[in-house]
Amino acid sequence: MAERKAVVLLSGGLDSATALAIARAEGFEAHALSFRYGQRHAVELEAARKVAAALGAAEHVVLDVDLRALGGSALTSDAADPAVPAVPKGRGAAEIGAGIPVTYVPARNTVFLSLALAWAETLGAADIFIGVNALDYGGYPDCRPEYIEAFQRMADLATRAGVEGKQRLMIRAPLTGMTKGEIIRRGTELGVDYSLTWSCYDPAPGGEACGACDSCALRLRGFAEAGLGDPIRYRPGSSTGR
Repeated sequence: MAERKAVVLLSGGLDSATALAIARAEGFEAHALSFRYGQRHAVELEAARKVAAALGAAEHVVLDVDLRALGGSALTSDAADPAVPAVPKGRGAAEIGAGIPVTYVPARNTVFLSLALAWAETLGAADIFIGVNALDYGGYPDCRPEYIEAFQRMADLATRAGVEGKQRLMIRAPLTGMTKGEIIRRGTELGVDYSLTWSCYDPAPGGEACGACDSCALRLRGFAEAGLGDPIRYRPGSSTGR
């Protein structure tokens, strides 16, 4: 019996890697989708390639959608531009969760999910997996459950499959109610090799994670909560002590 098909949004980070592992564990033929959107941490695309191969994705497609032309985010700006806010460093948990950070990329998940929706229709896939979570989401509005619910309603109206009643395309966010530690423990149970993943927003010149941006902070806190060591390399002298 043929496996059901699913599109899995795969950034190369630990959340999306875990979402891919869950899709595979549920018996889906996973079609991984990543984006080269002008992010300064484009190293994550190599991580996505490795994760897709390691977890047995049927294929891995990288689309070019250059969001730098629209601006509005520290993640897509020129780091040398003094007019653009820098990637925040050294923030505590309360500060990270307070307000929308400058690393928010306007409408990014809406753009990505829309393209995933289009690919799912052409593949005949009924499920789209996205690794957002609501507990350690760092203030991003397009990671909340109400956002996913709203996109689901839109998908029901916007697709040929939905209108003709052939199938309902489901937006699956299996990590929504999990902390980073719980996500890491679940992924570890499913065999995710987190040394292949990448989370840092501002990589060091030597290729190490900075250990100080919000994404590094949430990742490190998650590994500590899970009682595990983070297997990736961090910049020497960072707060990781390595």
